[in-house]
Amino acid sequence: MPKLATRNESLIQPNAEHLYDVTRADLPLSCPMPGMYLWNSHPRVYLPIEATGTARCPYCSAIYKLVR
Repeated sequence: MPKLATRNESLIQPNAEHLYDVTRADLPLSCPMPGMYLWNSHPRVYLPIEATGTARCPYCSAIYKLVR
């Protein structure tokens, strides 16, 4: 599961992995997620994941899986 950055931690690289496990706490789901660098990524897009449990980013093709 991607770890969100706090003040004392570094940000995670966006689009560095192809599969991310997310929880309901991560909803609404966006790619890149909060805590990822934005300057070298694509525009933020919100992904509908609740109905199917999975979503694919149309920009970077990252796959997100909702862990229930």
